[in-house]
Amino acid sequence: MTTAYRKFWDNLLNFSGTATRSEFWWPLIINYILGGLIITIIQLVTGHPIDDIYNWSDWSVNTMSNLIAFIVWLGVLSLKFRRLHDSDHSAWWLLINLVPLIGGIWFFILMVLPSRPNRWQ
Repeated sequence: MTTAYRKFWDNLLNFSGTATRSEFWWPLIINYILGGLIITIIQLVTGHPIDDIYNWSDWSVNTMSNLIAFIVWLGVLSLKFRRLHDSDHSAWWLLINLVPLIGGIWFFILMVLPSRPNRWQ
């Protein structure tokens, strides 16, 4: 679990190569849990939602949260590329998410497929 999460951060901008199922799912689960906890703590401390800006301190917290969210989004995007490569699919399959409902289900199926020998290793 910790090695998969460390590998997620080490390969933040690596859009080639592969990522196994555990290397894909553990970082996603950990990021959702950490994100939820951090947002809850910030909202409890400030007393209002993180998107509401009342002073400069709120603005800086909002800016930092948006920057961190962008960095994590970029890491997850590269992780999705590597996971698709591991199941021997092109990263273009990521665009299947644009198809309403069916695309999300199909992409989930692609993410749970087992690893296969492929051209990206």
